Amino acid sequence: MKRSLVVLGALLLAVPVFAQQAFRKATTPASAGFSAVRLHRIDSFFEAAVAQGLAPNAVTFIARKGQIVHHKAFGFSNLEKKTPARTDDIFRIASQTKLVTTVAVLMLYEEGRLFLDDPIAKFLPEFKDVQVLDKDGTTRAPKTAPTIRHLLSHSAGIPYQHPTVKEPSTYLSDLNGLTMETLVQQITKRPLVHDPGEQFTYGYNTDVAGRIVEVISGKSLKDFFHERIFAPLGMQDTYFYLPPSKAGRLVELYAKGHIDSPLTVHGSVANRTYPVAGKQTLFLGGAGLVSTAADYARLCQLVLNGGSFNNVRLLSRKTVDLMGRNQIGGSFVWDRNDKFGLGLQIITEDSRYGDQASPGSLTWGGAYCSEYTIDPKEGIIMLVFTNVSPYAWYGEFVRKFRMLAYGALE
Repeated sequence: MKRSLVVLGALLLAVPVFAQQAFRKATTPASAGFSAVRLHRIDSFFEAAVAQGLAPNAVTFIARKGQIVHHKAFGFSNLEKKTPARTDDIFRIASQTKLVTTVAVLMLYEEGRLFLDDPIAKFLPEFKDVQVLDKDGTTRAPKTAPTIRHLLSHSAGIPYQHPTVKEPSTYLSDLNGLTMETLVQQITKRPLVHDPGEQFTYGYNTDVAGRIVEVISGKSLKDFFHERIFAPLGMQDTYFYLPPSKAGRLVELYAKGHIDSPLTVHGSVANRTYPVAGKQTLFLGGAGLVSTAADYARLCQLVLNGGSFNNVRLLSRKTVDLMGRNQIGGSFVWDRNDKFGLGLQIITEDSRYGDQASPGSLTWGGAYCSEYTIDPKEGIIMLVFTNVSPYAWYGEFVRKFRMLAYGALE
């Protein structure tokens, strides 16, 4: 394993930084190093998935060195109305929000407004007396204070579903006026499930980091994202809550809890409607955004380019390097045999999830089934979006897309 981490580190340090241009359509797939015939396998795969009731829709985006080689829509944005899917359809991207929040935190880091190892309590006093839950059910003070680094690497011990809380977590949406300030207060009333830095525990970490952005900047996360990230990058279709003029582009949300179950409209009114309904006061830095594949691709390309896209620099090359370094020590991301950096998963040479992706590639997805892969070695970004949750076919949907995309690389 030590050898794996050494090799991974060497690869991350050696990756090229590609030209910081806007996207352009490849003259031909071959001009960007792809086989047109093999790319067509992606079309056949998603057309069959829609026909078989395995997916309602899919939108893809693949670019190499800034050249778009595959950007298509399949199926229906609304099955009941038979509305054809379009490439500019807007999807709930859930945990893909985490990368945006990470970029925001690191922008403040570059401005000297925080250290990654600053205690959370420095900015959120509610965390001053946070406790740790021991195996016997008792609580105690943590061995080390949870820090911003712990938040961005999901090692702070803040889960989504807390063992002391019986009701299911509602971390994805809210219609009733919940705010991040109130949510953080709720989180700090529950003990950490382990000492900070001890292991990878996926949860509300990035949401807490988003609240820190609000406190330091004096702006809502919505305004910070728009002014400092979305507007400069030209991300015109990415929001916490959609303006009325774009509400009609939001795809319907479906559920498929078992592979043999039909796709049905999701049962949660909040999850279906939060981008266009309710009081719209919750800016979840870990799960709240909606976007298009092409919009989010701009952020992925910025990471691939070392912090700049279309002559707009948000982060330095060295800060992006830092994002891709292992931050969880000997722990792993679930059963994937992969590591976690700052805000994203790092595919290792021993990955059980990354398939053909080069070691050092970066990836993450969202609970409604959307995912991105950033491969610095090959100069590739690839994204695939749909909206189904729970989704018994999630793994095959996202991983087979990635397998087919790499299979088309000459």
